[in-house]
Amino acid sequence: MIEWKNFDKLESYKTLQGLKNKVELKSVMAGANGAKRVAEYSVPMSNGMVYNFASKQVDDTVLDALAKLADEAQLVDKYAALYNGEGEVINTGEKRLVLHQLTRGQLGDDVIADGVNKREFYVKQQERIADFANKVHAGEIVNEKGEKFTSVVQIGIGGSDLGPRAMYLALENWAKVTGTFKMEAHFISNVDPDDAAAVLAGVDVAHSIFILVSKSGTTLETLTNESFVKDALAKAGLDASKHMIAVTSETSPLAKSADYLDAFFMDDYIGGRYSSTSSVGGAVLSLAFGPDVFARFLNGAAAEDALAKNTDIRKNPALLDALIGVYERNVLGYESTAVLPYSQALSRFPAHLQQLDMESNGKSVNRFGEKVDYVTGPVIFGEPGTNGQHSFYQLLHQGTNIIPLQFVGFKKSQMATDVVIEGSTSQQKLKANVAAQIMAFACGKDDDNRNKYFEGNRPSSIIVGEQLTPETLGALLAHFENKVMFQGFVWNVNSFDQEGVQLGKVLAKKVLAGDTSDALAAYAKLLDI
Repeated sequence: MIEWKNFDKLESYKTLQGLKNKVELKSVMAGANGAKRVAEYSVPMSNGMVYNFASKQVDDTVLDALAKLADEAQLVDKYAALYNGEGEVINTGEKRLVLHQLTRGQLGDDVIADGVNKREFYVKQQERIADFANKVHAGEIVNEKGEKFTSVVQIGIGGSDLGPRAMYLALENWAKVTGTFKMEAHFISNVDPDDAAAVLAGVDVAHSIFILVSKSGTTLETLTNESFVKDALAKAGLDASKHMIAVTSETSPLAKSADYLDAFFMDDYIGGRYSSTSSVGGAVLSLAFGPDVFARFLNGAAAEDALAKNTDIRKNPALLDALIGVYERNVLGYESTAVLPYSQALSRFPAHLQQLDMESNGKSVNRFGEKVDYVTGPVIFGEPGTNGQHSFYQLLHQGTNIIPLQFVGFKKSQMATDVVIEGSTSQQKLKANVAAQIMAFACGKDDDNRNKYFEGNRPSSIIVGEQLTPETLGALLAHFENKVMFQGFVWNVNSFDQEGVQLGKVLAKKVLAGDTSDALAAYAKLLDI
């Protein structure tokens, strides 16, 4: 029987609090012992990837305690409850199932909800999207002049933008090199009119197909931007209904509207930040790269989901990553985590992870609405290397706060274009930089000049893959989704609602309606609303 207890009520919490003595990275990472540790502190992921945690401040004693935490908190059992559809147990705030893993594979039992087999429902939507995308690419679905669409524009905000945009950018150059690139994709998210205006000025509106993404069909920012797009289409003398599709729920006002060429469905059981493998990501990625590439992306995620079922933390990379993160947050007291992909293609991946992690576990009450007495989710930020090295790494190396680091790197570049400068290629230089940074953070540097002294003992991990492909991207996405899920289980918070985004929306509507008073009215006046 699954029990939901606050973290500080577990025996393993007390054990971990007694293990505050930090592993001295300067010692364990130096010389031959360091090389041995790198080899031993490594966990295989799917699709040939590896999660290496040698430069984390853990040893076998800490790892044994974390394994006991995983068992006592029933983390893998709770994961099974999630994918088997025990919804009200998991998403207590909204009394909903949590089924994003089901969009990419069947991990356990059939999940029947609303009288429907949900795996079959998601597969049907993927098949419908694939058929639609293939017809667009073949010129069977065309604009009102009978001409092929050449670009796709997604209109959405939050999870309807951040994840799909990050995935598109991650695969754009790979698709161009491999011959799978079909259409350019663009994204409109911000209600700031400059966002929509800039995108529309940069695309051929007459040959663009627009995807409106809104589960409820009532998202204010998205509907505002839809009106912006419809206005642009009308000014170009175009019928908007011949240029737009919707991704929405079956019960939304968009579902059967004549304003769209077609509508593809999601449901309440997939949160926005977990929706890249649903129709939300499926429509834009299938149009941009073809349905086969999207299917490969789903397969990569499914393979990583399957690993997360393992009860041995040394064979479950997402669970191990999550537990080490909990140790850093709740025992060592580190407040932030930097995500540092050494791949330009992952330029927007940290932004997606900001939402995924901070919207999921940025909670101060438990699953039952009771205040917790321990810290929960960390602050997430990041940029691609090596750019970040010339930006905020100064603070990471020599600042007063220790910030754990999560590197991502690949052995091969995507575009297979490189040059040799001073005896090495650009890709070799990139990989040399990430290896050097890991060791610099861990071991530091002694110097009598205090400005040049590096304390070291700055913990990091790295995920390494052969190349960024649809499969490895799917695995990477699933790894972090599952990491966030496991941490939420430890902290006994509901990682699948997001009440924190609602209050601002309510107050904004009051401002626009003129129903304001006191300081809110003063701010409205200051902004000339």
